[in-house]
Amino acid sequence: MLTGFLEHLELVKNMSQGTIKMYAFYLLDFIAFVKEETGHEPLLEDISEEIVNKYRLNLNRRISGKSKLGYKRSTQKVYLVSLRSFLKWLSVDKGYNTISAEKIELGRAEAQVPKFLDNKELNELMLVQNPAKKSGLRDRAMLELLFSTGLRVSELVGLDKSDFTPAIFYRGEFTVIGKGRKPRTVYLSDRAKVALKAYLSVRNDEFEPLFVRYSGIDMAEGDATGESLRLTIRSVERLVKRYALKAGIREDVTPHTLRHSYATDLLAAGADLRSVQELLGHANVSTTQIYTHVTNRRLKEVYGKFHGKS
Repeated sequence: MLTGFLEHLELVKNMSQGTIKMYAFYLLDFIAFVKEETGHEPLLEDISEEIVNKYRLNLNRRISGKSKLGYKRSTQKVYLVSLRSFLKWLSVDKGYNTISAEKIELGRAEAQVPKFLDNKELNELMLVQNPAKKSGLRDRAMLELLFSTGLRVSELVGLDKSDFTPAIFYRGEFTVIGKGRKPRTVYLSDRAKVALKAYLSVRNDEFEPLFVRYSGIDMAEGDATGESLRLTIRSVERLVKRYALKAGIREDVTPHTLRHSYATDLLAAGADLRSVQELLGHANVSTTQIYTHVTNRRLKEVYGKFHGKS
């Protein structure tokens, strides 16, 4: 059943392999829990309100091996969203009489305040690479591209050199395939263009990936396209953290922090929420609304005009 559901996500829902892997991870966790509770290989009839409630308690009481803290409500929610989707598929698509997906309450997640960098921090972050090295030019281009476009890190590492033709630089825009394999247009700033051109000028190889590594394990045997040299999501995350520390930024900076900074910068400059939603590739405007409380210029103007004037 699980295999059939994951194939459904790929073929019908058109989800990316990364998303499908996460669904598999969360659902295998639930299946392992049911197996431990029942003492046998889980059957569909084992999925009851009682077992789901026990699972919810288990998630709520778990301690993260990484942070040594309890799971956040937002983390618990993604486990339960996966389970609800699986149950809905079993009921609607396969016709099985299982517990209703609607009976699994998700609960209210903590209000999230997106972390973002101000202009001073962004400038400092972009200036700590070593332009005398290929890796320094690569990393400057990578950081400028993240902030210029608001790309997700998964979208960034999937880019190829062939994506950046002279016509792309002339127009200053290109199309990226985002979540749900939906295309969207993103735009290159002048700074991003300069950084990318500087990096590409030292790429004298014929490898396909836009961002390749210059250290680590050897290139895979028989890899004519250089795919084994493509930077991974984890590699980019490590690089961003390293440069943030080098720039003296105390916050925990990730590639997603640059995406938050991109959205915050747009809204603070007066961009409307719907436009920013499209630029970010959010399916729902409610996802984009997390930025509004830190960028609402009108509220600040009202405060300055009326507070303490009597």
